[in-house]
Amino acid sequence: MFIRISKLAKDLGITKVTLYNWHKQGRVEFVKPYDNNFNFVTQEEYNRLLGIKEDKEQKVIIYTRVSSTANKSNLENQLRRLVDYCNAKGYKVVKAIKEFGSGINDKRPQLEKLLQNLDFTLLVVEHKDRLTRFGFNYLDLFLKSHNKKIEIVNNVDTDEEDLIQDFVSIITSYCARIYGKRRSKRKTERLIKELQDND
Repeated sequence: MFIRISKLAKDLGITKVTLYNWHKQGRVEFVKPYDNNFNFVTQEEYNRLLGIKEDKEQKVIIYTRVSSTANKSNLENQLRRLVDYCNAKGYKVVKAIKEFGSGINDKRPQLEKLLQNLDFTLLVVEHKDRLTRFGFNYLDLFLKSHNKKIEIVNNVDTDEEDLIQDFVSIITSYCARIYGKRRSKRKTERLIKELQDND
């Protein structure tokens, strides 16, 4: 992991000029890992200058999710598979999170709490869409910017039942916007019935 010297200067509360002077004095080591001729520092150098003690031990959090409480047994199986996976890789699991909710729902309390605290080094999920149905790349970039990683155990899509549940959630949401909340349920049910009849 390489960090721009502009970020280092900002976090130290000094100017880049001061940082360059430190470099000339041998107090900080710059690196040029890319072909763009920009100066960076390593994560280790950044931590040293800011007095951050590195925790060499990895803190792993398991995140599991299913769309509804009707799938509780699937949630437990998902958790068991991930615990077995982490044990096989020798990971130290500090927490296992179980959540019920649609993969398109951005108001999931457990996931929100996880992203606010960031008290882990590695987040393990079975499938990408266990974490989120859309926007996985944004979450991945956000966590990488905080030196956290996401490990996907299985890149194959999850079961059809969960996908249908998410699809129903999308239809319900848009029907509510178009027709108003009172009529949305009726419209959604009619649309789902038509889709099933045309299958």
